[in-house]
Amino acid sequence: MARIAYVNGQFMPSHLATVAMEDRGYQFADGVYEVAAFINNRMLDEAKHLDRLERSLQKLDIPMPMARAALVIKIRELMRRSGQRDGIVYLQITRGTAPRNHLWKASMKPVLTMCVLPAKFPSQALREKGCAVITAPDERWARCDIKSISLLPNILARKQSDKPELRETWLIRDGVITEGSSTNAFIVSGGKVITHPANNFILGGVTRDVLLQLAAEHQIAV
Repeated sequence: MARIAYVNGQFMPSHLATVAMEDRGYQFADGVYEVAAFINNRMLDEAKHLDRLERSLQKLDIPMPMARAALVIKIRELMRRSGQRDGIVYLQITRGTAPRNHLWKASMKPVLTMCVLPAKFPSQALREKGCAVITAPDERWARCDIKSISLLPNILARKQSDKPELRETWLIRDGVITEGSSTNAFIVSGGKVITHPANNFILGGVTRDVLLQLAAEHQIAV
């Protein structure tokens, strides 16, 4: 089955999906994104992902492109049309399209695009044996709590660990591990789970929230 995309109100084959040259996401990385897995056509932690999406939009003063309930309907329809029972939903919202200018008008209409990607769940061997990471300076901006589509420092950091024996690059700011290039970081030491506090220097991951909730339920110190 052909891959399906959603672009500004229309479902279409992904190879026909386009965005305008003057889309501010393309020219300024002026937008946010969200990524969520689904299993058996059910999005995992749906509410948490949508909550984070709304928070990121609010912090950039970008309005939701539609009501939340309507967005959920579009996401589920995209999953249905994809023909995949398990996969990943990628959703991106930019501030809109307008002649290139650093300033923007409040009347701009956000651009919503979505697609479904193959599931990328950890293998049994990876879950059992773990993996190796390296460290690098955290050169990202100071608003990592916003799930911005501006990921250039992240991809440069991840490229450093692009080796068969490595899985990720952990980032260090002022001598402290913040998170990975595309993951949250956890250390287990002395019977405790150690992770960076959820402030502006990390992205508050949904999986991170679930893990911390499980730790509390099982009385594991964090």
